[in-house]
Amino acid sequence: MQRPFDSDLDAIKEQVLTMAGLAEKSLDDVAKVLASGDAELARTVIARDDRIDHCELEIDRLGTQFIVRHHPMASDLRFVISAVKIAPGLERIGDNAVNIARYLLDIMDGAWVAPVADVPRILAHARAMVSDVIEAFVARDAVRARAIIRRDDEVDRLYWGLFRGLIEKIRADPERVHQLMSQILVARFAERIGDQATNIAEEVIYLVEGRPVRHVPLPPAPEQP
Repeated sequence: MQRPFDSDLDAIKEQVLTMAGLAEKSLDDVAKVLASGDAELARTVIARDDRIDHCELEIDRLGTQFIVRHHPMASDLRFVISAVKIAPGLERIGDNAVNIARYLLDIMDGAWVAPVADVPRILAHARAMVSDVIEAFVARDAVRARAIIRRDDEVDRLYWGLFRGLIEKIRADPERVHQLMSQILVARFAERIGDQATNIAEEVIYLVEGRPVRHVPLPPAPEQP
């Protein structure tokens, strides 16, 4: 029979994975909305946010309850702290998916025009970072977590390139300002998803190594042989 300590710890992990799955589903759905202009699917993303919010509250409750009941130490305490700190990052990822869905619905008020290619590209990069950082959390893989942090630079590069390009389009065609500004905002929310994946990766490193790495520059990536 599993000890209460272990079953309570598993409950926290399962809730984090449930929350991550919901957030990832919302990211997958907004990617489909970007491609298709499916307004009903955009509304589904918005409606799902309540479930993601509930998961965050449940992780906080379970984590607090675990500390009070079991007085964990060392890696077990770090796991609970990391889970409680990862949950807000997942909640913000869900919020940004909702923001994307809302702006896409706003664009759909007129004739649907698919966003420029770099908008879904930025979202795809950020989505991959989220998936990989959850895998790093499960595997307690600090090496992978550091690699995810470095990948955020590419998301930033794509966003600022898109921003400059769309600003030029607005100058050339001011009548499209509403639609083009909405695309900039969608890309901005996608870029923030990458930021949240980076924050979660920092918590994974803390979980594995026992030291905070926020605001600490990463060492250079190892050279490929």
